[in-house]
Amino acid sequence: MEELLRRELGCGSVRATGHTGGGCISQGRSYDTDRGRVFVKVNPKAEARRMFEGEMASLTAILKTNTVRVPKPIKVLDAPGGGSVLVMEHVDMRHLSSHAAKLGAQLADLHLENKKRGETLLKEAGTVGGRSARVGGQEERPFVDQFGFDVVTCCGYLPQVNDWQEDWVVFYARQRIQPQMDMVEKESGDREALQLWSALQLKIPDLFRDLQIIPALLHGDLWGGNVAEDSSGPVIFDPASFYGHSEYELAIAGMFGGFSSSFYSAYHGKIPKAPGFEKRLQLYQLFHYLNHWNHFGSGYRGSSLNIMRNLVK
Repeated sequence: MEELLRRELGCGSVRATGHTGGGCISQGRSYDTDRGRVFVKVNPKAEARRMFEGEMASLTAILKTNTVRVPKPIKVLDAPGGGSVLVMEHVDMRHLSSHAAKLGAQLADLHLENKKRGETLLKEAGTVGGRSARVGGQEERPFVDQFGFDVVTCCGYLPQVNDWQEDWVVFYARQRIQPQMDMVEKESGDREALQLWSALQLKIPDLFRDLQIIPALLHGDLWGGNVAEDSSGPVIFDPASFYGHSEYELAIAGMFGGFSSSFYSAYHGKIPKAPGFEKRLQLYQLFHYLNHWNHFGSGYRGSSLNIMRNLVK
């Protein structure tokens, strides 16, 4: 690995440190180089390059908003012996505690950034030469008026369908839940799950009545294991980004703990709950329970079916 990093990063010296990390999907290790310390994520699977390229694009997109800190991505490389590696900035992180409220506020800023860019463009449309939005001093970028992302991103190791759609309800049903249900059907042919999904599809539009949804850049997998802090503030990592409904972000955040009331207070201080929020949150949690079912097995079947039963009542 040291030789690969020396060659690909153009470093004179590379030395492994004692810092290691990882989760269910990939393993990681830090290396000291003459250009600074880097963190290297490694995955041996053949599809790892697609997963890491999606993560690199996600980190880059969040970085450009200048709202919430993420590790700066550097490069995706083929790993020695197969699979791929993602090289990024090393950040000395600890468990999120004192900066939870700041994370809530910064996450809301991330979700509002595209909306503010659109508002800036509208204002500038009436001025001579007004063409593009410069939000928070950042580089000029266009307003995103559809739901999706330019590249495939993976939630866990399963790829997400990010083809651009104008309608959020269509995007979520067809490109988030349906692919998960297709995997359930292929793996187990679970009739009850398929019948509940058929009934739920008819109910989904009612959950979004009179709701205007402006595409928001999402982290996409924001549970307690993907957030931390350092002395300067919060850090988020391992994203699976796309432009979607901001409420979607809070689904997995509420499933596995890790977020205090100060986080939610700060977030909703900037983005208040809209009518019907709690039911839509269940609908968004359905994706994550199905995704866990397809990753880790039928231990998540009961939670998936319970949500569908509740929503079709």
